[in-house]
Amino acid sequence: MEVSVIVPTRNRSGLLAMTLRSVLRQQHVDLEVVVVDEASTDDTQSVIAGFSDTRVRVLRHEVPCGVSTARNRGAAAAAGEWLAFVDDDDLWAPDKLAQQLRAAASTDRDWVYTGSVNISDDGDIIYGRPPLPPEQMMMVLPRYNAIPGGGSNVVVHRAAWERVGPFDTRLRNTEDWEMWIRLAKHGPPACVDRPLLAYRVHATNASLDIAEIVNGTKLIERLHRTTADWGHLHRWLAESYLRRGQRFAALGQLLRAAMRGQLRGVVADFGDVVRRRLTHRSHAEPPFAGDPWIADAAEWLHALYGQNNDDPRLPRTGLAAPSTLQR
Repeated sequence: MEVSVIVPTRNRSGLLAMTLRSVLRQQHVDLEVVVVDEASTDDTQSVIAGFSDTRVRVLRHEVPCGVSTARNRGAAAAAGEWLAFVDDDDLWAPDKLAQQLRAAASTDRDWVYTGSVNISDDGDIIYGRPPLPPEQMMMVLPRYNAIPGGGSNVVVHRAAWERVGPFDTRLRNTEDWEMWIRLAKHGPPACVDRPLLAYRVHATNASLDIAEIVNGTKLIERLHRTTADWGHLHRWLAESYLRRGQRFAALGQLLRAAMRGQLRGVVADFGDVVRRRLTHRSHAEPPFAGDPWIADAAEWLHALYGQNNDDPRLPRTGLAAPSTLQR
């Protein structure tokens, strides 16, 4: 078995169906999928059963244990040489795993990240830019989480995973960043500079739990004797507040970011918000409409959302193709 894909989930059957569809469409890789059901009370079990795919198995917690514990249990039960984690609301390009394994082989490295775009519930791309190269990534990881897309991005060799240890169960939504810091101490990553991951932005994202983000960052500072880039973090928190419709709180975070040395970034964020609103109101093409890097993501997302199901193992989604690249 090449890759074990671990999918923690709780009461998100609608999102989970599309996530599993993207995982099971991975090309040129021998994989298994270990779904860790965190005591779901919706129709998660029937959605999983609807795939009728022998590559999928389910582990169930009778009480919710948290995403770190769920990932750790899935990894412990996995049979693959490589481990990949995907949250139940994120999507993968069909060649994500194959491209990452190829990058690992060509560089002789044992963990690999890729690029990511943010998308709306309808599959419209709302943000995306290429990831930092590995040398820069190693420099900034102790200060902020520069690997996009959260825990759904990295593929790690089992031996490296066992060497650095499991996800820290004290952390609930900064656990991926803390894991990447430990992996970086073990050795540098490889990178696939393509948008092979889509992070779905919606009202129940874990990244909206701002108190957990702040507390987790402080714990990471203590664990790794580092100083977080709080200016960068305040910009991230501002985006989270904006997604919750809390504009004044977002403004406060941006002011804190500016005071922490992120004035140039804050100006860019303001410009980004203005362009986003103008584009939405005028239905004009977004500024990145002609960007080939973004077009790469748009192509595989269009296929994932828009094609009729031609695989009898996968349930039909009934979703239409994404309309345009909305910003």
